[in-house]
Amino acid sequence: MTPNKVLIIDEMHLSILSLMEEAGYEVEYSPEISRNEILDRIEAFVGLIIRSKTPIDRELLLKAKKLKFIGRAGAGLDKIDLDYLEQHDIKLFHAAEGNMDAVGEQAIGGLLSLFNHISKADAEVRKGIWKREENRGEELQGKTVGIIGYGNMGSSFARKLGGFDVNILAYDKYKSGFGNFHVREASLGQLLEETDVLSMHVPLTLETRNFLNMDLLERFKKPIYFINTARGEIISFDTLNEALDRGIFKGAVLDVLENEKFDTFTSEQKNSFERLAARKNVIFSPHIAGWTFQSYEKINQVLVQKIKEAFSDQ
Repeated sequence: MTPNKVLIIDEMHLSILSLMEEAGYEVEYSPEISRNEILDRIEAFVGLIIRSKTPIDRELLLKAKKLKFIGRAGAGLDKIDLDYLEQHDIKLFHAAEGNMDAVGEQAIGGLLSLFNHISKADAEVRKGIWKREENRGEELQGKTVGIIGYGNMGSSFARKLGGFDVNILAYDKYKSGFGNFHVREASLGQLLEETDVLSMHVPLTLETRNFLNMDLLERFKKPIYFINTARGEIISFDTLNEALDRGIFKGAVLDVLENEKFDTFTSEQKNSFERLAARKNVIFSPHIAGWTFQSYEKINQVLVQKIKEAFSDQ
């Protein structure tokens, strides 16, 4: 059996097959594989390429005796046992660079749609309703956009804002020295003071789960528009509703939700989401900010290049 077998357990752009083969790997592409089948078979593979089908937890990793690397076709790492990987020198690659442009564009698209009532106006015109004053828009120019999290996604969003004549503040607890001619590095306090539009670009960790609670949101000095293309668990349905009810949020663009599996909602989540869904100043999309035709292929290119570079001397 070849020592370079790689298992792909999620659906991916099929260019991954030739890219991995050119890099010297024998690929088994099994997007329909079940978790039990993965557990039964993982011992034979040196590489595992994933999206989000199943948690890469200790149960699975203990069976992966030959595993040398995991490739995450995306950005989030919250379902992976990072401590185990570090302890056992298993390399982890992710491909945030592959979909960061898509995320930046989606965030701006959602914001402009919210500002200009695009969804509402479209639905009205289709019904023969022609209301101009009720759909008067808001301009982005001149506003201060606050970005929390200045990694690949946050910096991409900032670059995409470059032509809108906005002031951009960015806060990142774990980074410094990234300010430039159009992005001002800010403290959290400065961001709370000046922001008109807040966009979240942080990973899901113990620290960021429910990061946006009412204690923090009450500290914003002005009513704000809110964009979340990061992870839904950083703010709950209840907090979103309260912030909208109280005018802390003037509107929201939500690509992610606290719980994205509607059939698993608790009764409280169901009621809270229904309240949220009834609001005309909230725009939803189904976790597709990084999900373009172009990013689907670019993610593969980024991921395989990282794998090749890491094992180039072996």
